[in-house]
Amino acid sequence: RQAARQSILSAAEALVSQGGFRNAGIAQVAERAGIAVGTVYRYFQSKGELFSEVFRVATQREVDRVELALQREGTASERLEAALRLFAGRALRGSTMAWALIAEPVDPQVDAERLHYRRAYAELFERTLRTGMESGEFRQQDAALSSAAIVGAIAEALVGPLSPTNREKTVDHDAQISAITQFCLMAVKEGGDRT
Repeated sequence: RQAARQSILSAAEALVSQGGFRNAGIAQVAERAGIAVGTVYRYFQSKGELFSEVFRVATQREVDRVELALQREGTASERLEAALRLFAGRALRGSTMAWALIAEPVDPQVDAERLHYRRAYAELFERTLRTGMESGEFRQQDAALSSAAIVGAIAEALVGPLSPTNREKTVDHDAQISAITQFCLMAVKEGGDRT
C-alpha cells in the first residue's frame, strides 16, 4: 500500500513540476502512475487531499534546505543571506513548481498548507534574527514580525517573475536574487546598512 501511495504522490509531484497543479488532474496522475483512476481515490479521498500532500512533501523539502543554510558556519547575517539566496535561486530555477507552491490558485486545503509553511519559514528566520540581534548584527526589532515580513517580501517579490505569463521574458536571475536578498537584509540590519 505504501508503495502504491508513493507512486501516486511521485506522479502528481512530477506533473505539478511540469505544469503546475492545473496539469495534475486525477486522470493524468493515474495515467502517469500506471493505475486506474479509482485507485487514486483509494489513497486520497479528493484532489484537494492529494494536492495538499504533494504541497507538503515539496514544501518541506524546501524548508529543510533553508534550515540547513541557516545552520551553516558564519555570522547571522551571512547565514540569513545564504538562506535568502538559496530560496530565491531555487524558486527561479524551478519556476513552475515554485509558482505552484507560492501562488498558484488551487484548493482551500492547499491554501491552509501555504499558511502553515509560511509560518515554518518565518520561525526559521526568526531564530536567525534573534541570534543576529544578540550579536549586534541586526537592529533590535520584533523578530517574529520581521521574520514574517521577510517571508512575505520574498514570496511577493517572486510572484511576478514566477508567473506563467512572465516566464517567457528574459530576466537576470542573479540580479533578482541579489535585489531580493539586499532588500531583506537592509530591512533587519542596524541602520539599514547594505554590507
